[in-house]
Amino acid sequence: MDFEELKARFFDALDREKGSVSGAARAVGVNRSTAFGWVRKAGLRGRGKTGTTGHPGRAEYDRLRVAGVRRRDAAAQVGVNERTARDWDRGIRKIGDARLHADGRRVDYKTGVTIIVPVSSEPSVAAVEATLHPRYLTVTDRELIADLRRQGESFRAIGRALGRPASTVKREIDTRSVNGVYRPHHAQRAWATSRPRPKESKLALDGPLRDHVAGKLREQWSPEQICQALVIEFPDDEDMRVSPETIYQAIYLQARGGLRREVAAALRTGRTRRTPRRRPDQRTSRFVEEMVMISERPAEVTDRAVPGHWEGDLIVGTRNESAIVTLVERSTRYVLLGHLPGGHTAEEVRDVLVPLIQTLPAHLRGSLTWDQGCEMAAHKQFSIATGVPVYFRDPHSPWQRGSNENTNGLLRQYFPKGTDLSVHSAEDLEHVAQKLNRRPRKTLDWSTPAERLRNLLTTT
Repeated sequence: MDFEELKARFFDALDREKGSVSGAARAVGVNRSTAFGWVRKAGLRGRGKTGTTGHPGRAEYDRLRVAGVRRRDAAAQVGVNERTARDWDRGIRKIGDARLHADGRRVDYKTGVTIIVPVSSEPSVAAVEATLHPRYLTVTDRELIADLRRQGESFRAIGRALGRPASTVKREIDTRSVNGVYRPHHAQRAWATSRPRPKESKLALDGPLRDHVAGKLREQWSPEQICQALVIEFPDDEDMRVSPETIYQAIYLQARGGLRREVAAALRTGRTRRTPRRRPDQRTSRFVEEMVMISERPAEVTDRAVPGHWEGDLIVGTRNESAIVTLVERSTRYVLLGHLPGGHTAEEVRDVLVPLIQTLPAHLRGSLTWDQGCEMAAHKQFSIATGVPVYFRDPHSPWQRGSNENTNGLLRQYFPKGTDLSVHSAEDLEHVAQKLNRRPRKTLDWSTPAERLRNLLTTT
C-alpha cells in the first residue's frame, strides 16, 4: 500500500470515527503524530472521542450559560468542576500538561513555562457567547438594534428600548456597520475579537525603561518599589512609567519582555511562575473534622478571668524528626511538656496530649487553643477522649496564642533550634517544666506559675 492510499484510508476512517484522530490512526495503523500532521495540513481539527466539544456535557453547559444560568450552577448540573467551567467560558483548551488561552498564552504546568503562540483572528464560541457585565451589549441587544434600525427608529428611540444612552447606540452602529449595514452577529464577533486588545508590552522593546527596570531587578528591588521609584526619579517623563503587573508579566511570561533570565535574582521567592490562589470559600478544609475557630471561643477565655484554658503548640528538632508538645495555662502561665522522640504525626500528638491533659483536675480542663498545624488533625478524637474542646487560631495570627509563643521562646534556652530533641527523656522535660514554673513572672506580679496553680488547687 502506497503513502497516498494509506492517507486516503486514514481520512475515510476519520469520518467513521466521528473525527477522532487517535481512533482513525489506530484503525489504519498509522503513527498518531503522523495522523495529527495530516489533519493540520488539511486544515481540519480533531474532534476527540466525544465530539467537537470534548466533554459530553459541554453542549448542555453552553445551553445553560446562554440561558443565563450561573457558572457554578451550570457546572454542577453537567457534573464538572467549576474551574473546568471557567476554562470553557474563557475559551481555554487543555493540551497535554498545558493550557492554551484564547489570547495565545500557552502555560505548561509541569515546567512553569508560559509562551505566546499565534492564534486565529476568529473568536471562539465561548468568547462570543460569554456572559459579562451588564454594561456590555449582548447579542440580544445587538439583534434589537438591527431590528429597530431597519424599522427606521432613531438612536434615541433605540436607546430607550435598550435602557441605554443614544450615544451608545450611535457608536455601536458607526463602529460595527459594514458598508452601511449593521449586522448584529457580525458585530458580536467583531466585539469579541476586539475585547482582548492585545498590544506589545512596554518592556518588550530595548530602551531606557527596560534597562532601568532590569537594573533595579538585579539590585533585588521588588516590582512595586521600581514602579514607585520611577515616578520620583522621572517626574516629567511619562514614557518612564510601568505598572508592577507589567514587570511581573515580563518576568513570568516568555516573550512578554524578555526579563525571564532575571527571575532568580529579581524576586525574593525565586519562583518561575505565579502561585495559584483561591478565594476563602473555594479552599478545601485543612482537616477532615471541621475546625472550631478562635472567634467562637467563649469570652471568659479571652480575658483570662477563668483558669483552666490552655494554649498548645510544638517545638521541633533538627530535620523535623523529633518534637516536644508545649502546653501553657492562660491565667497562671503554668507549663506542661510532652515527649515526642520519634515523630509528630496527628496520632502521635493525640496519644501524648490525652494523658497529659488527664493529669489535670476536671475544673482545669476548660479548653485548648492551637494553631492550624497538621499535627492537630485528630482534634476531634482528642476532645472526645478528654472532654476538652479545641479552638484554632486564625492563619498568620500568632499573637492569638501569645502566652504559648512566649513560652516556646523561653524553652529554646534549654532546647536550642537545630538540635535533636529525641535525646531528651521525659524526665528531662519534666525537670525543665519545673524550672519554668518556679520562675517569678512580671505578668503575675512576680509570683511563679507553680504558686498560682497551687493557690487554684487549694481554694477550689
